[in-house]
Amino acid sequence: MPSTFSQPSPSNALVNDRRDVFPLSPLIKITLVNLYLALTVPLPILAQLTQGNALLTLLLTVGLMGGLVALVAALAEQVVLNGEGIAVRYPRWVPKFFRSGWQLSWADVTALKCRTTGQGGLVYYFLTESKDRAYLLPMRVAGFNRLTQLVSDHTGIDTQDVRPLSQPWMYLLLLLFTFLLWGSQLAIVLLLWSSPPLA
Repeated sequence: MPSTFSQPSPSNALVNDRRDVFPLSPLIKITLVNLYLALTVPLPILAQLTQGNALLTLLLTVGLMGGLVALVAALAEQVVLNGEGIAVRYPRWVPKFFRSGWQLSWADVTALKCRTTGQGGLVYYFLTESKDRAYLLPMRVAGFNRLTQLVSDHTGIDTQDVRPLSQPWMYLLLLLFTFLLWGSQLAIVLLLWSSPPLA
């Protein structure tokens, strides 16, 4: 099957040459990376203080750094729209076995159906005539309202009732608790630093 993002013909070049790119929301990126660091940075230090094993501390540090790279890779998701279709893509440095992405032609979209998550939220899937698979509508991108409007313009599907899976205030609250966690860890470090050594 030819790519849905192939070179446009001269007759519709003005339409298909325009691409709209929607990266993941910066608020979500900042919150999740900070939360990961706040939860994991103390672990190698605690391992060294309690176990005193340099090799174990090194392996733990390498593993946590690998986890950070995996998190950043997952947060590098981009949604790309043009006159031919929609695609979810990742930078070239992200291995395809980790995140492969997908693309879908507007002509193949027949409906946008919602499903309830285990936490009670709603997610939406693109359905096609072949019904071989469903394509999850990315719901944590920056400019989500514009994304849904473009989907409606290209497919004719009413997206007025489509809302992001998580509201910004949820991530702001999580970010606040993350900063409180950082603050408590800093306070503990300062307390230990200022305490006199045990006899």
